[in-house]
Amino acid sequence: MLLPYSMGWHGAPFNGEENGHWQLHAHFYPPLLRSATVRKFMVGYEMLAETQRDLTAEQAAERLRAVSDIHFRESGV
Repeated sequence: MLLPYSMGWHGAPFNGEENGHWQLHAHFYPPLLRSATVRKFMVGYEMLAETQRDLTAEQAAERLRAVSDIHFRESGV
């Protein structure tokens, strides 16, 4: 039987310290929705790294229109 899943790998942190106790391992997750109101499934990199922005092109355009034309360095603040 085939089941959908998201998988991610974790290895030792790269921080210059001795990490001999670390082992390579994988995480397997079932399909997960972002929320009850957003019908988009989260994928591996969103569950294990960084989430992506949940906004439409129209919402992004509205946010850009709302930004001031005056650069923050010239605002006198």
